[in-house]
Amino acid sequence: MVGPQEREVPTVSKVEVLTPRDVPLGGPRAMTVRRTLPQRTRSLIGAWCFADSYGPDDVADTGGMDVAPHPHIGLQTVSWLFTGEIEHRDSLGSHAFVRPGELNLMTGGHGIAHSEVSTPRTTVLHGVQLWVALPDEHRDAPRDFQHHAPAPVGVPGAEIRVFLGSLAGSTSPVRTFTPLLGAELVLEPGAELTLAVDPAFEHGLLVDTGEVRFADTSLRPAELGCLDPGRTHLTLTNDSTAPARTILLGGPPFEEEIVMWWNFIGRSHEDIVRARQDWTDGPAGGRFGEVEGYGGAPLPAPELPSVPLKARRRQVR
Repeated sequence: MVGPQEREVPTVSKVEVLTPRDVPLGGPRAMTVRRTLPQRTRSLIGAWCFADSYGPDDVADTGGMDVAPHPHIGLQTVSWLFTGEIEHRDSLGSHAFVRPGELNLMTGGHGIAHSEVSTPRTTVLHGVQLWVALPDEHRDAPRDFQHHAPAPVGVPGAEIRVFLGSLAGSTSPVRTFTPLLGAELVLEPGAELTLAVDPAFEHGLLVDTGEVRFADTSLRPAELGCLDPGRTHLTLTNDSTAPARTILLGGPPFEEEIVMWWNFIGRSHEDIVRARQDWTDGPAGGRFGEVEGYGGAPLPAPELPSVPLKARRRQVR
């Protein structure tokens, strides 16, 4: 038996800081985005496996977003805007708009295709694009599309919009295949905010504007602070003299191995090869369907690497 003086005290992990890299998005008319997840040191935060941020971009200079029809398997896409408007079309037949403060979540389990184009009335484009890996038992889920406009929740020093999961007494009705947290938090200048969270969750804080301390670690814009499970509360402090905007992500550790390549998430190199061939074969194959109303050719799949794709899994620190 372990006596009171010998009992081990659970360790609380430190914040791991991920810095972004610039990557082109969308083929020949590519816009530049800042990709913060995945990275070599961390592939996942819960089931969150991909995080891009972009803008604020003056569309008159950059041309905005014009991503031709492209495929997805084994994941859900989460679109969230701060400024601007994007027209979404998919092979389920959905025709919707992504607007600030409104969630568009698309499920591409067995296969879906979609296009994303900023609208003519958009002058400034600014937002995030996130992916969620589907667990093995649901990775062939049928196509689906959900829209939700969460009401803002006011707390001392901040405003919160919960688009997935539950936080600060607000719960999203959007369906997911693993427990998730996704929320926009805007902190007033100099504000400190402490939130009760699920200690079984990993958490990540992506800073959009301002300089924010996350569990006493400073984060700059486009940096992602990551925490392992074990915390019952998270504290965020806005150290800047202007409002700070952040995206908080969370979920229980996703222990499955996944293979990520282009727009696909599978479990093996062969899964990816098969999906690429199905996309190259075109709508006649039936797996991805057809996006109507885009007015241009779909994106061709890039060439596969010459060596087999390696699986990624949650890194244990």
